[in-house]
Amino acid sequence: MNRTGLYIALALTLVFVVVFGSHPELDLTVAAWFYDPATKSFPVKSIPIANFLRDAAMWIAWAFAVPSIIAVVVKFIRPDKPLLVRGRTVAFILITIILSAGVLSNLTFKSHWGRPRPVMVTEFGGPWAFKPWYDPTGECRKNCSFFSGEGVTAFWTYAPAALAPAPWRPVAYVAATAFGFATGGLRMAFGGHFLTDVLVSGLVAFFVAWIFHALIYRWAAARWTDEAIDAALTRWAMPGYRWRLRVFRR
Repeated sequence: MNRTGLYIALALTLVFVVVFGSHPELDLTVAAWFYDPATKSFPVKSIPIANFLRDAAMWIAWAFAVPSIIAVVVKFIRPDKPLLVRGRTVAFILITIILSAGVLSNLTFKSHWGRPRPVMVTEFGGPWAFKPWYDPTGECRKNCSFFSGEGVTAFWTYAPAALAPAPWRPVAYVAATAFGFATGGLRMAFGGHFLTDVLVSGLVAFFVAWIFHALIYRWAAARWTDEAIDAALTRWAMPGYRWRLRVFRR
């Protein structure tokens, strides 16, 4: 994740703001591709294989985080032992997925940005008025449309892609992008998100991964080390470990 990637992402952000800021109705146009006026529904959401693929996408994304999660759990059980995974890998993977898929998406925007989902707007048989991506004043009160939680989780795979061996890294970035668009496209076909929800989720996932990759691996002033992260986790886990030892001895 170098400056070239950052410049590309910033350029895409500018294009996004200009295009979808001046033509917000494009969201409705794209959503209409998946809507069946005869049944007044988004028929893809009734296909079992589509629902399976939706769940599978989240399993695949979280699978990349499982080794780091296990490493932290084991560390808190036995803080006297070294981490099973490199400290920087654990920090980078867990911080980015928690921040992008958890804090920024579900706890921040989706809970406070009142944009209705496509299935909720009047154009597709819902009760509420359509709102552009930049307007938070919609009637949705929680678990709203902007931006896609499943989309940002899928695009989060930019983070493990950044840790791939250098010769494979470009392929990993392309795969992460394709995975994000496939997952986001499925959510659009279900009537769960607009195109802008998916595009923003990809940009958010990339910027979070880029910033923390720089903090942890590249910027000398803030660069972390595997040993320092391991030592920090040891300090946090050791009181509980000593308490358990005392309890078991009794």
